[in-house]
Amino acid sequence: MVRDTDYQDLELAEASKIHEKQAMAYRKEYLDHGEKSINGSGGLIRYESYDEWLAKISAQKEIKPSLTDTPATTYFTIRKSDNKIIGSTQLRHYLTEKLQRDGGNVGYGIRPSERGKGYGVKQLALVLEEARVLNISQVMVHCSKDNRASAKVAIRNGGLLVCEGFDEEEGKVSEIYQIDLLERADKNV
Repeated sequence: MVRDTDYQDLELAEASKIHEKQAMAYRKEYLDHGEKSINGSGGLIRYESYDEWLAKISAQKEIKPSLTDTPATTYFTIRKSDNKIIGSTQLRHYLTEKLQRDGGNVGYGIRPSERGKGYGVKQLALVLEEARVLNISQVMVHCSKDNRASAKVAIRNGGLLVCEGFDEEEGKVSEIYQIDLLERADKNV
């Protein structure tokens, strides 16, 4: 497990206008790396206009829960020492039937140049604290079975593999991890 003293240089910041320049550089790095998606960003890679993307994720936060829709909050993970966006994460407040099968409560990604440094583990730990604030007692995390780094992030945060599914969009087998926040309440993550 990650200790609270590890990665104290990281903080979550809800995406806002002040992040525009950094966020667009973050987006560009993914594109330059040949990637077609930015996990946990609410679709940032598809938007050339930061303002349009910001309006979309702001509206998404205000959605009323239904059988097909759920509110979600999108965060950037900021390294405080240099104010650099090193990752993005989206917390879905409720699970629709589709999200139970393919998506989960949390999506997360780390920018290509910052991968392999352990930031994903702390990023998920930080968003789990936000889930607690929303009284979410169990968090589901989905990842492609071939994405071992993402699986390790979930496991290091107390995730237990509960089943496998099939991501029709990706055409890949996915793993579904469950993190029980009630059991984690007194553990040092």
